[in-house]
Amino acid sequence: MISDFFIERPIFANVIAIVTIILGGVCLFTLPVAQYPDIVPPTIQVSTSYPGASANVVAQTVGVPIEQAVNGVERSIYMSSTSASDGSYTLTISFSVGTDLNTALTLVQNYVQGALAQLPTSTQSQGINVKKVSTNILCGVSLYSEDDRYDETFLSNYAIINLENPLARLPGVGQARVTGAGKYSMRIWLDPTKLQYYNLTVLDVQNAISQQNVQVIAGKLGAPPVPDEQAFQYTINALGRLSEVEEFENIIVKTIRGEETAQIVRVRDLARVELSQQIYANFAEVTGHKAGNIFIYALPDANAIKVSEAVKEAMGEMSKEFPEGLKYQILFDTTDFVKEAISKVYETLIEAGILVLIVIMVFLQNFRAMLVPATTVPVTIIGAFAAMAMLGFTINLMTLFALILAIGIVVDDAIVIVENAAHYVEKGIPPKQAASKAMKELTGPVIGITLVLTAVFLPAAFLPGITGQLFRQFALVIAATAVISAVNALTLKPAQCALYLRKQTKELNVFYRGFNRVYSVIEGGYTAVVRWMVHRYQLMVVVFFVVIGIAGWMFAQQPTGFLPTEDQGYGMVFAKLPDGASQPRVREVSKKVDGILKKTPGIKGWVTIGGYSVLDGANAPNVFTKFLIYDDWGKRGTELSQEKIVANLRRSLYSVEEAFLGVLIPPPISGLGQSGGFQMMVEDRGSLGLEELEKVVMELLRAANAQPGLRNVATTFTASTPQLFLDIDRTKAESLNVPLNDVFSTLQAYLGSAYVNLFNKYNQVFQVYIQADAPYRLKTEDIMGLYVRNQDGNMVPLGTLMDARMIESSEIVNMYQLYPAAAVFGGAAPGFSSGQALDLMEQVARNTLPRGVNFEWTATAFQEKQVGSMAYFIYALSLTLVFLVLAAQYESWTDPAAVILVVPMALVGVLLALILRGFDNNLYTQVGLVLMIALASKNAILVVEYARELRAEGMPLMDAAVEATRRRFRPIVMTSFAFILGVVPLLGARGAGAASQQAIGTVVFGGMLSSTILAIPFIPVFYVLMQKLSGRFGKRKAEEHTEAVEPAPEAS
Repeated sequence: MISDFFIERPIFANVIAIVTIILGGVCLFTLPVAQYPDIVPPTIQVSTSYPGASANVVAQTVGVPIEQAVNGVERSIYMSSTSASDGSYTLTISFSVGTDLNTALTLVQNYVQGALAQLPTSTQSQGINVKKVSTNILCGVSLYSEDDRYDETFLSNYAIINLENPLARLPGVGQARVTGAGKYSMRIWLDPTKLQYYNLTVLDVQNAISQQNVQVIAGKLGAPPVPDEQAFQYTINALGRLSEVEEFENIIVKTIRGEETAQIVRVRDLARVELSQQIYANFAEVTGHKAGNIFIYALPDANAIKVSEAVKEAMGEMSKEFPEGLKYQILFDTTDFVKEAISKVYETLIEAGILVLIVIMVFLQNFRAMLVPATTVPVTIIGAFAAMAMLGFTINLMTLFALILAIGIVVDDAIVIVENAAHYVEKGIPPKQAASKAMKELTGPVIGITLVLTAVFLPAAFLPGITGQLFRQFALVIAATAVISAVNALTLKPAQCALYLRKQTKELNVFYRGFNRVYSVIEGGYTAVVRWMVHRYQLMVVVFFVVIGIAGWMFAQQPTGFLPTEDQGYGMVFAKLPDGASQPRVREVSKKVDGILKKTPGIKGWVTIGGYSVLDGANAPNVFTKFLIYDDWGKRGTELSQEKIVANLRRSLYSVEEAFLGVLIPPPISGLGQSGGFQMMVEDRGSLGLEELEKVVMELLRAANAQPGLRNVATTFTASTPQLFLDIDRTKAESLNVPLNDVFSTLQAYLGSAYVNLFNKYNQVFQVYIQADAPYRLKTEDIMGLYVRNQDGNMVPLGTLMDARMIESSEIVNMYQLYPAAAVFGGAAPGFSSGQALDLMEQVARNTLPRGVNFEWTATAFQEKQVGSMAYFIYALSLTLVFLVLAAQYESWTDPAAVILVVPMALVGVLLALILRGFDNNLYTQVGLVLMIALASKNAILVVEYARELRAEGMPLMDAAVEATRRRFRPIVMTSFAFILGVVPLLGARGAGAASQQAIGTVVFGGMLSSTILAIPFIPVFYVLMQKLSGRFGKRKAEEHTEAVEPAPEAS
C-alpha cells in the first residue's frame, strides 16, 4: 500500500508537506484581495453630449439611434441610458459575468460608428466615448483647503491637470474620474445689447472665433529641394490656436470702414471673456469644505487593497508639490471594509483552528496523538492558497469562508486515522504495524470520502451567472482542501502515527477520567437508542420521512433573500428639491444637511456631489448626493451600528422641509446597483408618453406603500418639472426671410451655450464656448429681446417670431431596453425578506399597471430573480453524483442509498437555526446546504463502510449495524464537534463582514448539529432497510434464475 511506503520514508512524507506549505505561502502574499469574487456583470459605457438640448431631445435624437444600433449585442443582459437636461447622454450596457469585454467593446464601437451619421452635428463634433467601465468605486481623493482659499474650479482642474492621469496609470486602476466643478473652458459671455448695437449676431461671433482660433501649419523655409547655396532651413511658426484670455478678447469680429478711419469690433467689445468651467451642473465638497473629488475605479481582476495603497502612496508623493494651503484627504475608501472584513475572517480562521485542536485534545487525551491532526491544518489550509492561484481565484469572503469550514473537514481524515491507530497501539501492537493496520482499514473510506466531497462540489462549479461565481469559488476551494487533505492523510499521517504514537503508560488526569465516564454514559445511551431504532426500522423510516416532509414544507415557506445587508462603513444621503429648483437653493439645503451631519454621532466625514443623482447615475439640477463615512467599526462598537446611525439620521433630517431627503445604504455587492433594496424599471411600451408614465408610477407607489411588507418605495422620475416651450411661427419666419436654422442656432448659443472649437493650455486640450452672460438669460423677456439676421441683412427680434408658454416635462429621461422607463426603488419592511418584497412588488405591479406599461427588474433584484430554483437543481445533481461514486466504490446499488437517505436530516437543523435567528433563505443558506450534503455523507460513509466489513466477517445484520455505529461514534462525534466548534466564531461575529459570517455560520452550525445528533441513529436504520430490500430482491432474482435453469420434466 502507498501508506506503507511513507511509513518507511517519513522524511519523504514531510518534504511533500513542506513543499505544499511553501507554495501556498508564496501564493498567499500574491493573490488579489477582494470582498467577493468577480461577480459584478461587466459593463461598457457609451457617453456623449448635445450641448443646450433638453433631456427629451437628447433621448430622441441621440439615445434612440445609438440604442437601436447596439440593441442585442452579443452576451448583453440589459442596457439602460440616461439623458439629462444638461445635454449629457450615458448608455450603460451590462453583460453576462465572464464575457470578454475586449470583444464586446469592439462590437459596441462598430455599432455606434454605424449610428454616427444619424446624430446631430454638434454631438458628432463633441465625439462619442465608448469604454469599459467599472461600476464599483474603489476610493475617492478629495482636494480642499482648510480656509477655502481655493475655489471649486481651481480644485477640480488642479486634479484634472496634475493628478488624474498619474493616478489612472497606476497598476490595477481602471479609471480615475474627477467630479465637482467642470473642466476649464474659455467662456465667451455675450452681451446681446452690444451685439444689437453693432448689428451683429451670435453666429458672427462664433464664425470669427472659429476662423481665428485655428491651428496654423505654416511649413518650412529653405526645405529641399533648394539651390546648393542655401545654407539653412527653418520651421515656420505662427500664432494659431489661442490660449490666453487676452488673445480671445482681441479676436476681430467686424471691421467698419468709414470715410476717414476704420472701426474694429473685437470680442471684448461684445462679451466678457474668462477661463472658467465647461459645465456648471455640479459642485463638490468634503465635510463642508469646497473640494475637487477624484473617484478611482479598479480593474475587475485587480487586488483592491494594493490598488488603494498605491493610490495613497502616489498621493503622498504628489502632495509634496501642492501649492500652499492645498490638502488632500482619502475619506471615502471602500477597501477599508474589505481589509477589516478579511482581517476579521482571518481572526475567525485562527480561532476556529484553536477550537478544533482543543476538541481533538479532549477526545484523544494524548499530546502526541493530537500533533497528527494538528499538523494537517497548516499544510492543508496554506496549501489551499496554491490551489486558489491555479484556479485563478482571489482571496475573498467566499474563499476564506470555505477555508474556515474546511478546517473541520480536513482534520477528519487525520482524526479517524490517528484514533484507529491509537486504538491498536493501546492493544499492544507496535506503532508501525498499528499505523499500517489502521491504513489498511481506512484507505478505502478516505478515498471514498474525498471522492464524495469532490462529487458534491463539482456541479456547483458549472452554475452560470453570479450564483455560479459565488458557488464555484466556495465549492472548488473546499474540494481542493479535501484533495490536499487526502494526499496528506495517505502520506504524512501514517508516517506521523508510526513516529509519534506510544502506548499510554501514565494514568489519565481527573479531567480526562471524568470526561471518559461522561462519554461512556453518552455512548452507551446512544448505542441503546440505535439498537432500539434498528429493531423497529420500518417504523423509524416512516418517522424519518414524516419529519423530513414537514421540514421540507416549512423550508419552502421560509422567506428568501439574496445576500445579507452588511455594514460597509458608509452610507448615502440623497436629496431632491422641488422640480425647477436652482443651484443656489440646492447649495443652501446642502449646508443645512452638513450642520445635521456634524451633530450625528458615528459619522467621521462626508463627501458631497452637488447636482448629481446617485440613484439615476446622472446630473440633475435640483439634487445632491452625500457619501457618509462612519467611524471605524471598533470605535463605534455595537452602540452605533449602521441601523442606529441611519435611524438617528432619518429622524434628524425630518427637520429639513425644503427637500425630500433619503438615507441609503450601499448594495450588498458593490457595483451592483446604486443602493440597497430593489430597483424596478417601469417601462412605457405603448408610447403613452412621459406624463402618462408619471401618473402610472405614482399610482404604483401609492399601492406599494400600502403594503405592510414594503418600505420606502419611491421614484426619482418626474415629468412635472416646469419648462418653457417656444412656439415658433415658421410661416412668419419664412415670410421675413429668417432661416429657421439661424433661429435655433441663436437660441442654442445664447441660452444653452454653443461649442466653438478647442484651445491648448497646461498641456491639456480644452473647449471654447459662447453663451449669453447671466443677466441676459434670467427671464422670458430676455429671449424675446434677442436678434437674428434675415437674408436681407436686417436684424429681426425673436419676439416677433415666437410665443413662450410654460409646460411640464422631465429633467432626466431614462431608457431601459429601448423603452422610456421610470426607476422605482424600495426595500423590505422589518420582518420581511428581500425575496418577499420582490414577490409583493410584482403582485402590486401586475394589479396596478395598465395595458402598454410593463416592468422589469434590474441590478441586485435582477440577479436575485435569476437565482430562482437553480440551487435545488445543484442539490439533486450533487446527491446523484455522490450516489454514483459510492455505487462504483461499493459495487452495490443499495449500500450507497443508506448514505444518501440520511442527508436530508441536515435540513431540520438548518431550518431550526434560521427560524431561531430570524434569518432568511439566501445564497449563504444554499451554499451551506451543499456543504451539508458532503458532511452528512461523510459521517454515513464511515458507519456503512465498517458495517460492510463486519458483515463480511460474518456478524448478523442488525448487530453489525449497531456495532459499526458504536465503533465509529467516537471519531464521528470528535470530527463533528471539531467542525461545530470551528464554526462557533462565525455565529457571534461582529464588525465588518459580520452579517455574512453569521449567515453562513448559522446554516452550517445548525445543519451539522442535526447531522450529528439526529442523522447518525438513522444511518444503521437505513443500512438495515437497504440490506433487507437487497436480500429480498436478490432472493427473488435467484429463484427466477433457478427456475430458468431447471430442466423440464421428461415426458412419460
